[in-house]
Amino acid sequence: MSKFDSRFFVHSDEKTDTTLLKLPFDWWSRFYEYEWASKFVNGEDIVLDAACGVCHPFKFYLTDHCRSVYACDLDPRVLNYDAILQDITAFFGSEIAANMDKSYFDKVHLSQANLTALPYVNDQFDKVFCISVLEHMDHSSMFAAFQEFSRVLKDDGLLVLTFDYPDIQFPILEEAITQARLKFYSEVSYELPKDALYSRFHPPTLYCFRAVLRKI
Repeated sequence: MSKFDSRFFVHSDEKTDTTLLKLPFDWWSRFYEYEWASKFVNGEDIVLDAACGVCHPFKFYLTDHCRSVYACDLDPRVLNYDAILQDITAFFGSEIAANMDKSYFDKVHLSQANLTALPYVNDQFDKVFCISVLEHMDHSSMFAAFQEFSRVLKDDGLLVLTFDYPDIQFPILEEAITQARLKFYSEVSYELPKDALYSRFHPPTLYCFRAVLRKI
């Protein structure tokens, strides 16, 4: 199967327990999401980690592999070095936080921003990553976020997304994609495989869907 296929993650997909930092065991889908998303990274890219989270390490990982990295989140703590370290301590432990290289914070262009109003110019990014976020937005906000992603993405750029399912509704997702003048890059399947990755940490059972989009 191609990395460009939009489908559910399955247990046989590649995974990693470390993306710059060793991931907490209960970040069930991130082991797969980060490994898959990393396959779209290019050393010449200008990229955005949209709704990057406070302690989440993917934005820092990207700085080792891309020309320029931007990241934004609605949480104001994303602009505060001490607050980020505190959150890293809470999720990863004090030893990892103490050993975190400060240069990673300096290499990311961080902004506090809503996905419905991104503070970036048109056609700025080669890749936009958004990991398990959009399904938590109301439909109006999700539609607006897709419009913004389309606006800031270069004409030949890629939008790399993951979603928790059934939190995401596929008919609504397709409508949002169409309205933003985007389309799936390659094959797409909404069939839930028997070996689909899932979590029952917090009912209901959650699955994880991945999608690669491009401009029409």
